[in-house]
Amino acid sequence: MQGTSPDYVFPPAPVPVLPVKGTDRFFAVHRVYCVGRNYAAHAVEMGGDPDKEPPFFFQKNPDNLVTIGEFPYPPASSDVHHEIEMAVALKGGGRDIPVERALECVFGYGVALDMTRRDLQASAKEMRRPWEVGKAFEASAPCSALVAASEIGHPSQGAIWLDVNGERRQTGDLNQMIWKVSEMISYLSGLFTLQPGDVILSGTPAGVGAVKRGDLLCGSIDGVGDLEVRVI
Repeated sequence: MQGTSPDYVFPPAPVPVLPVKGTDRFFAVHRVYCVGRNYAAHAVEMGGDPDKEPPFFFQKNPDNLVTIGEFPYPPASSDVHHEIEMAVALKGGGRDIPVERALECVFGYGVALDMTRRDLQASAKEMRRPWEVGKAFEASAPCSALVAASEIGHPSQGAIWLDVNGERRQTGDLNQMIWKVSEMISYLSGLFTLQPGDVILSGTPAGVGAVKRGDLLCGSIDGVGDLEVRVI
């Protein structure tokens, strides 16, 4: 009833949030969209053809985003891979957003990992089934604090890389993205009504590979930030 508090069957879960660097503010997460094969070299290493494929997206759960600096190795898999990505956090949304206005929706950016149970994803692909078991598991999206676009602008170039135990595994440049941030936002808005709080993981460069318990993952994106995660 209007004016009364809802009588929940059990207390609702906390709203997933990401910290905003240099402030006491938090960014409340609504949805998490991930673009697949958005760097040409990674598309090739995963068996795709970047010259022929339109963009495609899958989702992670909002509470898959974590900032605890640890990645608990998940159950039911023996082949978990790292994928370093730039996170794009939206402050606005809508439907059918024009490319030339898409960046107006962006609040800021972060450094994230799209951790993947590759063996379960491969099995799902073979059976033509959805990817959630491979992608949307607990703590599968470690993320840095967000940095506001008002502070750094909208990065369109700059190194993106990941080291595992001090060894370089992934390296690329934001200018190698097949679909740019504005194009991803515009395309997605033709499929979904985008909302403030949505986060887009914008794809990974080549060099994805397996992790094991005890590994230290250190990633960075020029002008955006750094991320350090221990596999436990």
